Amino acid sequence: MSLLDTPAHLANLGGLLLGLVFGAVVQRSNFCTMGAISDMVLMGDKSRLRSWVLAIAVAMLGSQLLHLAGLIDLKASIYASASLNWLGAILGGLLFGFGMVQAGGCGNRTLVRFGAGNLKSLVVVLMIAIAGYATLRGLFGPARLWLETGTAIDLKAFGVASQALPDLLARASGIDATSLRWLLALALPALLLVWVFRDARFRSKPVLIVGGFVVGLIIAGGWVVTGILGADDFEPVPLASMTFVAPVGSTLQYLMTFTGARLDFGICTVFGVILGAFVMAKANGSFRIEGFTSAQDLLSHLLGGVLMGVGGVLALGCTVGQGLTGIATLALGSFVAVGGIVIGGILGVRYLEEGSLPDAIRALFARG
Repeated sequence: MSLLDTPAHLANLGGLLLGLVFGAVVQRSNFCTMGAISDMVLMGDKSRLRSWVLAIAVAMLGSQLLHLAGLIDLKASIYASASLNWLGAILGGLLFGFGMVQAGGCGNRTLVRFGAGNLKSLVVVLMIAIAGYATLRGLFGPARLWLETGTAIDLKAFGVASQALPDLLARASGIDATSLRWLLALALPALLLVWVFRDARFRSKPVLIVGGFVVGLIIAGGWVVTGILGADDFEPVPLASMTFVAPVGSTLQYLMTFTGARLDFGICTVFGVILGAFVMAKANGSFRIEGFTSAQDLLSHLLGGVLMGVGGVLALGCTVGQGLTGIATLALGSFVAVGGIVIGGILGVRYLEEGSLPDAIRALFARG
């Protein structure tokens, strides 16, 4: 049986290759949303934040053009459904943002650090996988379903086809949704790019520019792999792109039940990211084995991993899953989740500064 004999196998190979490039680029460019937030809060440096926003702009433009060309249907993704899980997006985003600071990096950054020899990240990956899977299908699953069913808004009851901004604005304004999508697909990335490149310091950092640009292209590439290469009338591959919470849990399950499990796009991206980061770290001489420095260090990483696993599932994604892939679909829930992640991240940084959650909350409102 060939690796390329079915669209599903082709999508898996594409996921592995995208993951390889993603891991290598993130390792080389130090692309990290948690690092971007901490740099901004502690040092006033927005360079890595601009790299993340650049990735958002590229991902958004590429994804929307694919949709408008009729090559994929972003409304088929989990992000743009007609069920707006607003509370899960807020609560999950806050938990994930706070957790990523305690763990020293978000889901994708944790995989990259593990590939570069950081054994602390292995523990975080395991915690993300266990907590995420428990929230998705295990012990915490009933509570998650109760929260979602009790608070989610069914937009179809209001005559709205999806939570994508063009559909919401079309219902409110009476303007054609396709025209609004064209407007948003061109205007939003343009505005983001203007903000990104207005800073002279950022323009002098080609590594960050290339890193953000390539990461954004990879997000669009994920839609191509699953939506075009994975298209099949009988067994279609679910439309998806890069995300690193549920796939990490699926990867752990795959490793434990290999003979009865099947590879999918998400699992292959996880393997690809780790391998890509390993190859790049070896190539640039940054690979080194790192461990915990104290019991408190271990506890912080354990807590961070659990919070990211639970929060990532509640929010339907992480800083990549919602912060790049989801927001590229123009889904309202993705914007809400990203807002929660950013606020949670800032709170996490203040917590490390202040030493207690009440003091961190006071500092958050006092200083931002």
